[in-house]
Formats: sequence, structure tokens, C-alpha cells
Amino acid sequence: MTILYGKKWSAMLKSCVMARLATVAIIGRPNTGKSTLFNRLIGRRKAIVSDTPGTTRDQIAARKTGVELDYIVIDTGGIGGGSEDTDFEDDVERQSVLAVENADVIVFTVNSRDPLTKSDFTVADILRKRGRGHVPVLLVLTKCDDPEATEEVLPTFYELGMAENIIPVSADHNSGIAELESAIEEHLRKLHFVRTPESETKAPRIAIVGKPNVGKSSLVNAFMSDSERQKGAIIVSDVPGTTRDAVDTEIRYHDRDYVFTDTAGIRRRKDTEREIEAYATFRTIREIEECDLVVLVMDATETLSRQDKRIAGLAVDAGKALIILLNKVDLTNADTRELRLKEIEGYFQFCKFAPVIPVSAKTREGLLKIFDHIETAVRNRERRIATKDLNEWYRRTVYGQPMGEIGKSKHITQSDDIPPTFVVFVRDPKKVQVSQLRYLDNSIRKTFAFEGTPIRWISKAG
Repeated sequence: MTILYGKKWSAMLKSCVMARLATVAIIGRPNTGKSTLFNRLIGRRKAIVSDTPGTTRDQIAARKTGVELDYIVIDTGGIGGGSEDTDFEDDVERQSVLAVENADVIVFTVNSRDPLTKSDFTVADILRKRGRGHVPVLLVLTKCDDPEATEEVLPTFYELGMAENIIPVSADHNSGIAELESAIEEHLRKLHFVRTPESETKAPRIAIVGKPNVGKSSLVNAFMSDSERQKGAIIVSDVPGTTRDAVDTEIRYHDRDYVFTDTAGIRRRKDTEREIEAYATFRTIREIEECDLVVLVMDATETLSRQDKRIAGLAVDAGKALIILLNKVDLTNADTRELRLKEIEGYFQFCKFAPVIPVSAKTREGLLKIFDHIETAVRNRERRIATKDLNEWYRRTVYGQPMGEIGKSKHITQSDDIPPTFVVFVRDPKKVQVSQLRYLDNSIRKTFAFEGTPIRWISKAG
């Protein structure tokens, strides 16, 4: 739907079809190297890697820029048992099965160093029963560090009956990864996925996220006139979890288009017993990966929670611009509002760059401020600093400071990544301390004002 937004509240609705990124899910029993493979595919260490089976509990997603098209890669928890954390095993498996049911390509990982287990056959059975018929399954043999040993054991894995071809890979040594990526793209092209033309992505895509019942749908509806809101474009209810899926709304404000995605609320793990709630969480995580900017909505009448912090963390880890809306301020007094703002300042130290805007979907207080902050955050997320200006700032910043290895560095550059990513070349990256990078982050924000966007720092030998 599109909302035309001018000097006064007015709206006109029409259908809006958005290009969808494909989803590739990495599935397998615990300890088959799923997270290591995930990190290799996306090109950075995002998933926790451990020798302990069952380390990955929640699904982790990241966008992959391929040769001919882009897609989202999802790292799932293990299926089929074998985790040392049996208390969470059923929940992790339920989340992973949802990924199977909604993926466009499935990467089924099997550990080449172990004989086939009962759990491997359980995963294969789940893929046959719960996977969609048209979705291809790529059987990937992991931890293939020794080609000769792999050649010997390879035939035994055809017993799974999942694929005519098996792709041996070693994520640690980057062996077989190019072949796997090529196979993924080939299958996605057969399913008619294409890279979205740049002209279709000019309107910033904004995911509205938060716990259930904080007023996400009401905020979107508040952009409409009273007459249009009565048509019920988005269901609004006091029952937590009413919105089960993501709903796109295209809004035009001052001749600029914005695509708002109203997502289902993310619940705490113990509250996602029903499969539909787990599916809503799956879609919300996916929307965070697909958007340009995340709007985290919190209820001003409630104290902050660990879940609010987790949602903000998902946005920062994904490199998304972030704005925090404190909704329902019309139900609070000045003291409560001030208290809540101080709580946010203390609780969200890791994303101090995110502006906090008190608003009310009911009275529309503060609502129009959102657009200026969106413009600033989206622009800063794509911002590049001239190399000369960057190095001049760096020399001034480290001069006379106890910066250790960083203080000895003579060169810094900004990579092509979004969000802004800066690479500092040092003799020994292992000696670089987190506090030193934090000092650089605070300084560069004071100089160049990167409001609304996370910044990534990388130290490299050189």
C-alpha cells in the first residue's frame, strides 16, 4: 500500500509488490560445521563457532552478495539430537524445522569425519517430510581437509538418498566453497530469483520491530487519515502477537518514498511454544536482514527488558541503521518519560548512535520527526569519508594517546562495505584492544557525525 503524505494527514492506498530475497538454510545435526560454513559463506565471523554440539541455539541470518544474485543465508541449530544442552533441544529443532519449511534452497551438512549417525538419517527424513517438493537440497560433506580421505568415505554418504551429487567442502581452508556457491545460485536462478535492479531499491526499506503489543501496527496506521484507518489496512489489537507476518506499506512524505514493514513481535524463547509464534520470529529476523533501517519500538509504560536489548543487537550485528521509538508517551507523565529515557541511555550503551524519539501513535506526538531521522541514518549508513580527511583525522586522534599498536599505525582506509567499515593496518592485530577501537569509534562520530548507523572496525596486519 502507498500513503501520500503532505501538509495535512491524507492517504491513498494501492498495492505494493516488493522483490523478495531468496533464503538459503544450512541444516544438519549438531557439530557438523554449520556455523563455520555459514561464516565462510557470508565472509565474516558472525556465528559462534565451538566444538561443543548445540552451540547455535537461535537462527542467525546474513545477506550474501553472490556473483549474479543476492540471498539470505540462515545458520540453524542442530536437528536430530546430540546436543549437550538438552533443555533447549526441542525448541532449537522446532526453529530449524521452520527454516526447512520456508527456505528456497537447503544446504544439508554431514560431517565427513564421522560415520553416518541415526541423527543424520533423522534430518534426512525431516527434509523429505517437511521440506517443500520444489526446494532443492544440496548435500554438503563438511570438514574435508584431506582430499584422499574424503575420496575414500564419499560413497558411504549416498546412503542418505538425498542428492545425486555431494559437494565436499572445508570451510576452514576455503575448499569447495566456490563450487557450493555456484550450485546455490544455479538452483536459485532455476527458481526464477534474480538480483533486484537498483532502481527498485531506491526507497529505504524500514523494518518496524519490537516485542508484541508495543504499538508497531498502530504507528503505521497513524500515518493514515482517520477515514483510511477505519478501513483496517493493518489489524490493530490489544492481544499480543496479532501480526503474524510482515506487511509492507509504502509511504510518500515530501516527495520521498519509504517502505515500512510491520513485523510480528519477537517473543522470548520460552514464550514461543506455538509454531506460529516461532514462524513470526523467523520472519522478523529475515526482515531485519532485508531492510536498510530498523525502527525498534518500545512501550513507555513498561520497563526495559533483555528482549529489547536482543532485538537492538540483531540490528547492530546485521549492520543496519537503527532508530529507537518510545511509544505510548501519552500514557506517561514527564517524570516517567524522563526515567525511561535515562534507562535507554544506560541499557543501550552498545548502540548509543541510535536516536531515541518519544512518540505516541494515538495522539501522533513526535511522529513526523521520524522521517528526518530516517533520512539522516540511511545517508550515514552509506557514507564514505575521503581518504585524505580520514588519515588526517586518524593522525590527530592517536597523537599523544596511549593507543599501543594502533598508535604506531600509519594507515587507515574505509572499505566498500555498508555500514561504514574502517580498516586499521597494524603490525600485530592481536595486540589491538577493544577499548582502543571504541576510542576511535567515539572520536570519528564526534568529527563526522555518524548518527543512526553502526560502524565496523577491522585491524589487519600490514
